[in-house]
Amino acid sequence: MKQPALHACKTAAVVMAGLLWGSAVHAQAQSQSLTPLADYPKQAITVVSPFPPGGGNDGVARLIAQELGTIIGQSVVVENRSGAGGNVGTAQVSRAKPDGYTLVMSQTSVMAVNPRLYKNVGFDPVKDFVPISQITSAPLVLVARTESPYKSMNDYLDAARKQPGIITYATPGNGTMSHLMGALVSKKAGVTLVHVPYRGAAPAITDLMGGTVDMLITSPASAEPMVAAGKLRILALSHENSIGIFKGAPTLKQSGLDGITADDWYGLFAPAGTPPDRVAYLAQAVTQAMKSPNVIAKINSGGSWPVGSQPAAFKTRLQEDTVYWADMVKTAGVSLD
Repeated sequence: MKQPALHACKTAAVVMAGLLWGSAVHAQAQSQSLTPLADYPKQAITVVSPFPPGGGNDGVARLIAQELGTIIGQSVVVENRSGAGGNVGTAQVSRAKPDGYTLVMSQTSVMAVNPRLYKNVGFDPVKDFVPISQITSAPLVLVARTESPYKSMNDYLDAARKQPGIITYATPGNGTMSHLMGALVSKKAGVTLVHVPYRGAAPAITDLMGGTVDMLITSPASAEPMVAAGKLRILALSHENSIGIFKGAPTLKQSGLDGITADDWYGLFAPAGTPPDRVAYLAQAVTQAMKSPNVIAKINSGGSWPVGSQPAAFKTRLQEDTVYWADMVKTAGVSLD
C-alpha cells in the first residue's frame, strides 16, 4: 500500500516535464478541439462544488469549468451546494440523472475520509460515482496569523500544552481531512486541541484573521492569497512535496510529528450509470485542459500539482486512499453522527 504522499512525487516529475513543453502542447490543443459524441454534449454541464465560494474546491472547479467550456464548446457552470463537510452537495449529485450533465468536483476528505467518519454520508463513493479524472494533488497546510505568537508548529503545540482545552484549530468543516489531520496532530503531540468547524475555508480564514481561532488547517489554494500577502504564516505542511510560495516550508515530520502524512486531491466525478463513452469524453477533455499553461500556472500558484489522470487510474487512487484513511480514522479515534 503506497502512502498518498508518494502519488504527489510521481506527479511532480510529470508536471515539471510538462512545463517545458506546455506552451507548444496548448497551442496544438487549441487547434485540435475534441470531436463531440453524436448526442453529447448538447447543453450546459453543471459542476457542483460541495463547499462555499472562495475556498480551494470552488477555485479549482471554476478554473477547470472555464477551460472545459472552451474545449467542449458548451457552457460549464459551477454551482456551490455546501454542508456537512461536502456531503450535502456530493449526495445530491449521486442522485442526479446519470447523463453527463451533472458532475461534482469532490476531494479526498469527501470521498475517502467522510464515509469512515460519518455513520451515513448519504452516498457510497464507490457504488454511486464514476471517477472521471484526478485534477490536483497537494499537501494540507497549517497556518496562523502573522501577528500571532506562534512562529512555528512547536510554538503552537507548546501553547496547547500550557493551556489544555483552550488552543483552537479551524477547519473547512466536520469530517474534512483537515478535521482528521487536527485530531491526528492532537493525539500524536499528546495535547488537547479544540476543533472549530466552518462551512468552508473562506469563513474560517475570516475568523482566523480576526483572532477568533488560533490556527487553520486547509488546502494550499485556500491559504495562498493571505500567505502571499504576508498576513498568514505557514506553521507546517502535511508532506514535503510542495511548490510555489509553500516550497521549503517545514513539514509535520520536521516539527516532530512523524507518521502523519496527507496528500489531498481534487477530482471530477459523475453519477454511477453515466454512459462510458461520455465519461471517456469528459476524461479526454480534462486531460486536454490540464495541458493548458494557464491551468498549470494557476494550480501551481495555489500550491498544488496538476494531474489529469484517466478514469481507471483515478479509481485505483480512490481505492488506495479509502484503505489508508480508514486506518488513519482508527488511529485518530474520530467519529461523527
